[in-house]
Formats: sequence, C-alpha cells, structure tokens
Amino acid sequence: MIEQRNRSRYLPQADINVVPYIDVMLVLLIIFMVTAPLLHQGVTVDLPKTSAEALPPEDMPPLVVTVDQAGQMFLNVSDMPETAIHPEVLAYRLAAEIKRAPERRVLVRADQSAAYGTVMSAMVLLQRAGVPNVGLITEKNEEA
Repeated sequence: MIEQRNRSRYLPQADINVVPYIDVMLVLLIIFMVTAPLLHQGVTVDLPKTSAEALPPEDMPPLVVTVDQAGQMFLNVSDMPETAIHPEVLAYRLAAEIKRAPERRVLVRADQSAAYGTVMSAMVLLQRAGVPNVGLITEKNEEA
C-alpha cells in the first residue's frame, strides 16, 4: 500500500505554462507597433484632385516617378526612394527597368504646386527612356 501512494505522487502534469508565450507575444506586438510607421515609403506630395477612376491592379507594381513641390524627382524602385535622383540617372534607371519588363506601367506623381515645366521635363525623360505610355496619379475628388 505504501508503494501505491508513492506512485500517484509523481505522475506527470499535463499543464502548459503560457506565461512565456504571452511575454513573447507582447514584445513582438510592441516591436511591430514601433516599426509599422517607419515602413511608409515615398515622398509627401500634395496631389491634384480629380474624379477619374482608379486603374485595375496588376501583378507587377508600377514604376512611379515623383516630382515634389521643389521640382526634385524621385523613383520608387531606386535604392533609396526618399532621396532625390538626378534626371540623367533617372532616365538611365527607367530605361533599364523598361528593358527588363516592357509591359510594366509607368506613372508620374507630381505635387499640384510643382512647376508645369518640371513635370513636363519628367515626361520628356520618360519619353527618352523609351516609355511608350505614361499615366498621371491624382487623388479622388471627394466633391464629385
């Protein structure tokens, strides 16, 4: 009888301690909350408002040339998309991207207060790079 009491005292427990998992989850949540705002890429521009419909999505993301208020140009596929790129380098990079994927869509995203001449310079660069069609990005007009 003594032997039977000792045996029941050392049975394995079937409980799972979830406290370490909750700690890890909370640490990951904090990391994601801190890094999520930093993932926003791009240059802030004030886009003109229109009532045009959005284009259907494609498999390959489009090439976006951004012209800011100061007339600086940016390319979304460059190593640092938030850094202004020289127009000659922009034309070279666009030509290389178009040769790699000729069906890729190219869009111009210009600040509404950017000089018309600067936006047209960007369009001429696209033409020299061999881009067959160019689209313009606008924001949807809420009044229409």
